Amino acid sequence: MEGMARVPLVMCWPGHFCQGLRSDALVQLTDIAPTLLEVAGLDVPERMNGRSLLPILTAPDPRLKKKSKPVERVDAGVRKLMDDMLETMYAAPGIGLAAPQVGVLKRVIVVDVSEKDSPPAPFALANPEILWVSDHDNTHEEGCLSVPEHYADVVRPAEVRVRYLDRDNEIRELHADGMLATCVQHEIDHLDGILFIDHISALKRNMILRKLLKEKKLAAKEAAPA
Repeated sequence: MEGMARVPLVMCWPGHFCQGLRSDALVQLTDIAPTLLEVAGLDVPERMNGRSLLPILTAPDPRLKKKSKPVERVDAGVRKLMDDMLETMYAAPGIGLAAPQVGVLKRVIVVDVSEKDSPPAPFALANPEILWVSDHDNTHEEGCLSVPEHYADVVRPAEVRVRYLDRDNEIRELHADGMLATCVQHEIDHLDGILFIDHISALKRNMILRKLLKEKKLAAKEAAPA
């Protein structure tokens, strides 16, 4: 990131970093009129067959603080969850999402940190386990769709090695550095009920949570029938 303008790395993921996001991720918002996308200069591809957009939980929601359980195996049901999570992640838009962010307490995450104009490069990881971390750290300004419109610097190991089950229920290992390392660690945190704001001061964290709670109450009041 040296020599570059400071840009928040938003896990809007669910989770999701949005820096360098591909334009094709935006067009998977299938509830937006195609004409609006055409005005924006974006192509309107067909929806991915059989995939669904999932609702994303936002803090303070107690489900985001619960620990997720390992999957016994990656079967058709888990693969469908992975596919739906990828669809939801791209539509958000973001570059990472964890299952608890969509209300599913399973140890499953998806990430794709490919640059703009590059081919998609998604990873779907079940039961990810960090085996090794580097001695040196990186600091990135993170955000999260589960903590919308709030950002903070988070220090994490610059490199990690992760063991996981892939879509075919095969054991794999991934050595990640840079944005991918930060993204994977952020998403694995979600599996243990940890949000990026848990890495910052209690004062700032509580201020953010109070604002989010106030916004939720206001939104509920506006949605209530007159």
